[in-house]
This record gives sequence, structure tokens and C-alpha cells, in this order.
Amino acid sequence: MNAVLELLDRAVLEVAPLLLGWRVRTEVDGEVTELELTEVEAYAGAADPASHAYRGPTRRNRSMFEGAGTLYVYRSYGVHWCANIVTGPPGSGEAVLLRGGVPTQGADVMIRRRGRIAPLAIGPGNLCRALAIDAGHDGTSVLRGPVLLSPGAPPPGVLATPRVGISVATDNPWRFVATPRT
Repeated sequence: MNAVLELLDRAVLEVAPLLLGWRVRTEVDGEVTELELTEVEAYAGAADPASHAYRGPTRRNRSMFEGAGTLYVYRSYGVHWCANIVTGPPGSGEAVLLRGGVPTQGADVMIRRRGRIAPLAIGPGNLCRALAIDAGHDGTSVLRGPVLLSPGAPPPGVLATPRVGISVATDNPWRFVATPRT
């Protein structure tokens, strides 16, 4: 089993903080971009009323019920694309929302895509725009691409806080943020 699948094939609350420091890489129209994950949120499927998988599979969320390493991409409020990496066994509906990262390659491309210098990839919609992740990536594998996940250096520390931008299960400390490197 490769290192990526070995990490992802576990329960979401175990996986989410371990993803901090890992790299997400895309190649779109010949342009390579990559960032180091600094913020993620866990969504625990049927056990989590804030999860898109809470009420079971639908046409919109079917990728959440695939195997570990599947990318679930959805449109938020009709404006932003948001990307999640599925964890655990098929059918669990568990996934980690990618909320923020620091560019490690292709920052100039991210600046052009975002139309601004900073912050480039803070917030799930901004992260997807910087990496050019959209609906066409839904259901693809982060093990084979076109969006690739690879190991990185763990951060010095991890803060667990309540998730943001949700209206139910707001007290669960399932948002994980990397403490900055010095």
C-alpha cells in the first residue's frame, strides 16, 4: 500500500490533522501549482449533521461514498468550488475539507488565477481557485491525479478548533490548523 492510501484509509478524525503539512499538486493547461496544507476540516459522514453525507448518497455527494483518496468537489453557495479528500472505507461518507495552504510551487500562476497577491489559498474556495480545482475533478483520485496528494513535513504543532461556516454541530473541534514554522 502506498503512503498516501495508507494515511487516507482510516477514520476522518484520525486523518484530518495528519494531512497538515502534506502537499496538494495540480497540473492544469500545462501549469503546475502546489501548496502545503495548513488548514483542514473533518466531516464524519452519517454521524455528522454538518456533513453532506449525513442523509446518505445523492447525485451531488456520490463521490463522498467512494474509496479513500477520492476527491469530492462541490459548489458552495453557487460561487466557489470546494475540495474534500475522502477517507476510510467505501460507503463511509467521511471526508476532509481542504481549507487553506501555503504555495510551494507556481505562486505566480496562483496569483494570476486569484487576481491578487495574498492571501492566495486561505479559505476552501480560494484554495480551489489557486489550484484550478473545479467540478471536472470531482470523483478523481488524489493517488493518480490530476490532483495529487503527497507527503510533506508535519507542522510544529496543530490547533483543533470548531469548524467554521456551518450551522449545525458547530462545537465539534474538527477544524485543524498548523502552527507556523519559525
